[in-house]
Amino acid sequence: MFKAILIDKQDDGQHVALETLEESRLPEGDVTVRVECSTLNYKDALAITGKGPVVRSFPMVPGIDLAGTVESSQAEAYQVGDRVLLNGWGVGETHWGGLAEKARLDSHWLIPHPTTFSARQSMAIGTAGYTAMLSVMALERQGITPERGEVLVTGANGGVGSYAIALLARLGYRVVASTGRLEETAYLESLGAQEVIERKTLSEPGRPLAKERWAAAIDSVGSHTLANVLAGTRYDGTVAACGLAQGMDLPASVAPFILRGVTLVGIESVMRPYEDRVEAWRRLGELLAPEQLEAITDTIALNEAIDKAGDLLAGKVRGRVVVDMAR
Repeated sequence: MFKAILIDKQDDGQHVALETLEESRLPEGDVTVRVECSTLNYKDALAITGKGPVVRSFPMVPGIDLAGTVESSQAEAYQVGDRVLLNGWGVGETHWGGLAEKARLDSHWLIPHPTTFSARQSMAIGTAGYTAMLSVMALERQGITPERGEVLVTGANGGVGSYAIALLARLGYRVVASTGRLEETAYLESLGAQEVIERKTLSEPGRPLAKERWAAAIDSVGSHTLANVLAGTRYDGTVAACGLAQGMDLPASVAPFILRGVTLVGIESVMRPYEDRVEAWRRLGELLAPEQLEAITDTIALNEAIDKAGDLLAGKVRGRVVVDMAR
């Protein structure tokens, strides 16, 4: 028996509850993991509340991240007792995920757990920090160095934004943070932001081209915000797009691309190859300090995750939420 958050669809709508389930109900997979910690991401919150079309089959256990220990394995790559980590691969959408005490998974989705982090620390990073690292790596590949100029981070109080600021600052970039919660300025500055700007300066419809300001940006918002970010990017700059909190649309023009040579790079983290995942987590281990993880993280029990999902969507959550199965 194990506890899990279970989402089911019935005639009167979606139902979500913390359930005690038989292990026989776990889906197919060649590795069974005792989950130590998971996370509550924006996508998980959409799934739990039913406010986004995240879940594609029912019943479903949400949770796109997990860290734990192998309990049984039919895969040569993993043995009983191995510590493992998972981000993405449709887990929590099409395959039961990490908001449970146990998970049965395809071994190809796993990577060895980084030795630099505890399970709680790796889940404090989770898909948010992993995506932020992929975004920073994309800027580096495009030749964006600290000497090129400042880097804008939108959605700065969220998980991706928080980690993007911390990583960029650690690498020596001058970071400008965009947020709708200016009362969190001290928090953002503690992560390494050197300037904080009001979200409204970017979130409303703007001009095809604006004054050149930032050499690069990491955007987790999309829609008008991404359009304005592109419009304000310097000649030969790069914008890494990794989220859609404001919307999936892009009401922009081609002007930044053909008049300033701006590059727009899409960051996809769900199906990323094994080598990219391992490299991103290696870099995270080099760049992130434990005290930064503590500043960014709130830890809750599994039975608190359903209520917390609503808070996250309402913008009441700062940084990351770790779900600790031992609580």
